[in-house]
Amino acid sequence: MTEKALKTVTLGCKVNQYETELVREGLVTAGYRDASDDETADLCVVNTCTVTNEGDAKSRQVIRRLARDNPDSRIVVMGCYATRAPEELAALPNVVEVVENKREIPDLLGRFGVIDVPSGLSTFGDRHRAYVKVQDGCLLRCTFCIIPTVRPEMYSRPAEDIVSEVARLADNGFREIVLTGIHLGHFGVDLNKGKPKEEWVRLAHLVRQLAKLDGDFRVRMSSIEATEVTRELIDVMGEFPDRVCPHLHISMQSGSDAVLRRMRRRWGAQRFVDRCKLLKESLDQPAISTDIIVGFPGETDAEFEETCAVSREVGFSKIHIFPFSPRKGTPAAEMPDHIPGDVKSDRRRRLAEVETETREIYFRSLVGKRLAVLGEAAETDAAGRTIVRGTACRYAPVSFEAPASAVGNLTAVEVQTAESELLRAAAT
Repeated sequence: MTEKALKTVTLGCKVNQYETELVREGLVTAGYRDASDDETADLCVVNTCTVTNEGDAKSRQVIRRLARDNPDSRIVVMGCYATRAPEELAALPNVVEVVENKREIPDLLGRFGVIDVPSGLSTFGDRHRAYVKVQDGCLLRCTFCIIPTVRPEMYSRPAEDIVSEVARLADNGFREIVLTGIHLGHFGVDLNKGKPKEEWVRLAHLVRQLAKLDGDFRVRMSSIEATEVTRELIDVMGEFPDRVCPHLHISMQSGSDAVLRRMRRRWGAQRFVDRCKLLKESLDQPAISTDIIVGFPGETDAEFEETCAVSREVGFSKIHIFPFSPRKGTPAAEMPDHIPGDVKSDRRRRLAEVETETREIYFRSLVGKRLAVLGEAAETDAAGRTIVRGTACRYAPVSFEAPASAVGNLTAVEVQTAESELLRAAAT
């Protein structure tokens, strides 16, 4: 069987990265291999993002560049942009197929010669952590977000498929498994329809199953909503502190009740704070990270200050800050009182200062604490020592002296000093 060269490009979220790997793994079984950097490809797969207008533009640029650099290639386009505007993408050079629905991936692979379509991953490229998609679809209607219109169908993967996939990835050397989905906290919602509550399966049940697996690996959850930080989920995290990372990324978006109402979020700021307090009271110094949009239409100075105050109260270890960008097709894009760009930039800078403040407080609280660190890179310093950089269970960057073999593995360390953006530690 003559091998054919393959190039894949992924834009956007962890779910997209997972789905690209699934397609790639299937194509490898049909005789494809990764093209080298200076080699033209026979087949290119582009997984697109449509969260912002810029995501659309970047997707088109990638496709045109691939067509130019690989003139004889066939290009397959998938992802949220492909779902939203398939005709636009089909008209681009070398595009032979546009996958409008991710549920069509098995059929796509079959058309390219894949006989046994993988039900899950065995590897995740050359990375040290692997993403595992557990569900798809979002039922929310936040006014700033286009994704529910392109991924409206709720679908949870069978738990047994996820468990076997995680076990396989752990056996193949992946020491961190990140559970991801379009709305991770809604895992199981579709499976529970028509069943009595005592038979429901939710995210906490899945995490418990994964925590009981054998192997040297840990589980981290990607973004979750505040209402889904349940006592059951916190209990599982507390019961398996060495297996389930004491870190949650809880999406806040704003600390102002008025802005949250305009965003059509499902709770007020105090409820968000209360869930974070419950998490911190129940677990040993958990890390809490979040997403915040600054400059949402109509956001006043006072409303922005409310966001800063809530951020300080929660004590986020990381804030992903996004200046509001109007997305055509969403209600927020049509709202009045859009905020000038210079005001959004100033608020982004000021919130970044708050993030630095809260992160430093949290990092200092970890001095003297033992952490598990996934080694990700190693370099030799001026004294000839091998210094490993990695990510702690509490989602903090850590450097420590260790053999290069620590890269790709979990190492127990004790934090010695905390800098603004880095913990320095010693292996124990």
